[in-house]
Amino acid sequence: MTTTTNRRIATYFLAAVLLSGCDFSGDSEKPRLSMFVGVDISGSFMQSDHYDDAIDFLAHYLYAHLHGLGGLEVPSVLFVSSIGGATADQPKTFYPRQTFENQSVEEIAQKLRSIFPRGIENPFTDYNAFFDQIALTVRNKKLVLRPISIVMVSDGIPDIRREGKTDYRSISLKSLESLSRNITLRLLYTDAEVGRYWQTKVPRRRVKIWTADAPVMVSWKDPKILAQGTPLEEQERFLSWIADIVDYGVSARRVD
Repeated sequence: MTTTTNRRIATYFLAAVLLSGCDFSGDSEKPRLSMFVGVDISGSFMQSDHYDDAIDFLAHYLYAHLHGLGGLEVPSVLFVSSIGGATADQPKTFYPRQTFENQSVEEIAQKLRSIFPRGIENPFTDYNAFFDQIALTVRNKKLVLRPISIVMVSDGIPDIRREGKTDYRSISLKSLESLSRNITLRLLYTDAEVGRYWQTKVPRRRVKIWTADAPVMVSWKDPKILAQGTPLEEQERFLSWIADIVDYGVSARRVD
């Protein structure tokens, strides 16, 4: 094969690549993660010592994910909503990522507090209604089969009781099971006992559950983790803490 022929083949190949729009740099890969964040607006959580801490943490968490800091995955879609309401099965507004984009951490925290003001607590902590609305949103937005991360700041205690005991088996993840093979539910600011119940008693097949206790969560602002006066983009320890404590890649566990 002559040198001229080789050059022609190389030219044709380059032209084909340019016409096809291929990008071998890897930078063209679009985000696929669908993230849903729920804030418990029941009186038991909003009146607790953890509400303000949870809002401040969420502001840092959302900012870090929206900007892909420390290698955190940038969500293709983001919705933030409340968990609970004045009545059971009450639909809630899902605020999109545009609500929090192009804002500082402080501005995001202020927006969250305006959306979920303290003092307007609701009597019902309805996790099932929250999950059902996520499923409806995923289907309406044609996000089925994409990875899904559901992050909830809540004490994790459902209102339904059976024989005088909190009924964790009343929590239904059925509406989520068929949405994706990669769906993780992260419950933050609970306690060790409730977290264990979520992991061992909530029926599921595909949905993965990860819990982080309140005593662990409140350590995010420890000066050894989050250095005061340092831009969040440079907070390597804090970003690593998020990856290890909150975004941990938990394995699936079937519970019947």
